[in-house]
Amino acid sequence: MDTAVDLSVDISGLHFRNPVLAASGTFGYGLEFTRFFDISELGGFCTKGLSLEPLPGNPPGRITETPAGMLNAIGLENVGVKSFIRDKLPPLERYDTHIIANIFGKTIEEFVAIAGDLNPHQKVSALELNISCPNIKEGGIQFGHDPDMTYKVVEAVKKISNKPVWVKLSPNVTDITVFARVCEDAGADALTLVNTFLAMSIDVNKRRPMLSNVTGGLSGPAIRPMAVRLVHQAAQTVDIPVVGIGGITSARDALEFMVAGAMAVQIGTANYFDPIVCVKVIRGLRRYCEENNISDIKEIIGTLEVREGQFLYY
Repeated sequence: MDTAVDLSVDISGLHFRNPVLAASGTFGYGLEFTRFFDISELGGFCTKGLSLEPLPGNPPGRITETPAGMLNAIGLENVGVKSFIRDKLPPLERYDTHIIANIFGKTIEEFVAIAGDLNPHQKVSALELNISCPNIKEGGIQFGHDPDMTYKVVEAVKKISNKPVWVKLSPNVTDITVFARVCEDAGADALTLVNTFLAMSIDVNKRRPMLSNVTGGLSGPAIRPMAVRLVHQAAQTVDIPVVGIGGITSARDALEFMVAGAMAVQIGTANYFDPIVCVKVIRGLRRYCEENNISDIKEIIGTLEVREGQFLYY
């Protein structure tokens, strides 16, 4: 029965056995989840964000629960790209899955340097640029909030990288389609969206922010309807593949994104409360296809039907 359904998808020249990836920041460096299941079952996973040098992140508190979601201000804590290459990558060689290295920098030069460090390592299939970070040369403006800076960082990494370049878009912009087009024009091979929504939670007894950073990124099921809308807008705008992220906890959730136009999905926050959620979603997608006589999951992608006269966006 398993062979009756083709779950494979092709993105940026890479063949994925299925369209389910684990999202950056929620799956560690992949090795942390090997005690729960064989990560070779995944289409792939995105590493924790990698910087040029190790970062300690923000002081506690860094995570707080919200209704149907989670706020985090981890501060991009990570071991740094060189430590990742030396200590994390070798044991990952035994697993047959795509590794997408999520990278970020405070300057374009840092993005380029990280991409250069990863170039020789074939086990890393692609790069995912986290552009939701401030450019210190431009007064702290986020790369992903200024179309010109977005173009420049994508273009610069594309010039140096020998791997496909995916760009992770921020939802905290006025018009996602502007940034989707800019990334495509700069040479991006795929888009992933969305990153977390800027949000805040307050302890009313102490009258203090729940997070030491005051604000943080909202993720989880609470953001899924907004993320689906943004994915649909982006998919309607560009010709490069779109990978959907935001509050996915089940196969039904993943199918929403795919019907909206996503070629694949990434699962994030749900990994915290169900470490085998990705496997469950893969099995659920296969079951859905079997029950609906769908032989190839690609038949589902971008099949949203909108009646004439309906308004899609407000």
